[in-house]
Amino acid sequence: MRDVMRWKNAAVLALAVVVVGCSSNTKKELPPAELPKFEREVQLKKEWSRSIGKGQGETFNMLTPAVEGDRLFAADVEGLVVALDRLSGKVLWKNDLEVPVSGAVGAGYGLVTMGTLKGEVIALDASSGEEKWRARVTSEVLSAPAVNGDVVLVQTQDDRLIAFDADTGNQRWIFENTPAVLTLRGTGSPVLTNRLAIAGLSSGKVIALDAQRGIPVWEQRVAIPQGRSELERVVDIDGGLLLSGGTLYAVSYQGRVAAMELESGRILWQREASSSVGVAQGFGNVYVSLASGTVEGIDERSASALWSNDALARRQLSAPEVFSSYVAFGDLEGYLHLISQVDGRFVGRERIDSDGLRARPLVVGDWLYAFGNGGNLVALTIK
Repeated sequence: MRDVMRWKNAAVLALAVVVVGCSSNTKKELPPAELPKFEREVQLKKEWSRSIGKGQGETFNMLTPAVEGDRLFAADVEGLVVALDRLSGKVLWKNDLEVPVSGAVGAGYGLVTMGTLKGEVIALDASSGEEKWRARVTSEVLSAPAVNGDVVLVQTQDDRLIAFDADTGNQRWIFENTPAVLTLRGTGSPVLTNRLAIAGLSSGKVIALDAQRGIPVWEQRVAIPQGRSELERVVDIDGGLLLSGGTLYAVSYQGRVAAMELESGRILWQREASSSVGVAQGFGNVYVSLASGTVEGIDERSASALWSNDALARRQLSAPEVFSSYVAFGDLEGYLHLISQVDGRFVGRERIDSDGLRARPLVVGDWLYAFGNGGNLVALTIK
C-alpha cells in the first residue's frame, strides 16, 4: 500500500514548480506581485499589541486566536497559551504547556482547547488557564477544536473525527475516513452544532455526523479530483467551513466554492475555485482568497463574480474576514489589506508583522485582531 504523504500548500506549489522546471528550462517562478499604490480611504487605529512567544513558527501553522466574551486567547508554536482582556490587551493568565502546539485555539463554554504536534488535545479552564484534561489522538491536530458545551470535536491530519466529553476528556466516538493519497498539510476546523458535527475532508467531500453518536447524517462532494498525476488530483478542503444561519460554505483546493443547506447538505450553488485558506460572507456575498493571490467577491443569488482583485498575485494571502464594510486579509510580508465589499478596490493597509501574516484575521464587533507569524498580536479599530 502506498504511503500517505501530506504536504503544506507551499510544498505542493514548490513541487509543481519543480515539475514545470523539468519540462522547460525557459519557465521561471514569478515573484510575488509588488504592493499596488492606492488612495487610502480607511485609517486603522492600533489599540494595543502584544508579543506571543515564538508566534506561528516555521511549520506553516495557522494558530488563529479565539475569543469568548471579553477574553482573547492565543498560543504560540512552543505551547505558550495566553489569555488577554480583548479591549485593553492586559494579560490575564499564561500557561506554558511545554509541548509544540499545532492547531489553532478553540474557545467556548468555559474551555480553551488546542491540538499538538504530538497527537494530543488539551483543554484549559478559560478563567484560570489551569489544565482540565489532555487526550491522545491518532495524529497531529492542525486546526482548532470545536466545542458545543457537551463535546469537544477535533479533526486529525489523517482525516479522523474524534469527539471527547467536554468535562472529562473521555472519548465519546471516533469516525474513520480514508485520506487522499496526496494531500496538503493541514485541515480545516470542524463545525459543531447541538445536533451536527461537520467537517471538510482531503477527498473534497463535506460530511455531517450526529454530534452525539458520530453516525453519518449526510455527505456532499464539493470537488472532484481530476488530472493524471496525484498532484493534479489534490482537492483538500483545508480552509475550514463557514456556517451562517442555515447555510454552510466550503471551498476546496483545485475544486469549487459551494454553499450548502446545513440540515440536508443540498448544494444551493457552486462555482469553480481553488483555495486552501477559506471564505468569508457578508452583504449577501461570499469572499474567497484564491491560491493564485486573487480575491473574488461572489454574488450568492447568481453564483457569479461581482468583482475580482488580482493585484496581489502570488502573495500567499490568508483567509479573508469581513470587517465593517470591508474585506480584510493578510499576506506573506505581514501586511493586512482592506478592500471594499462593494467593488474590491483597496481602501486600507497596515503592516502587522515582518515575518508574515498567514492566520485568518479575527473580527469581533468593531475590533479586528491580527496574529503575525513572528508572534505579534495586534488589536485594530477603524478611526
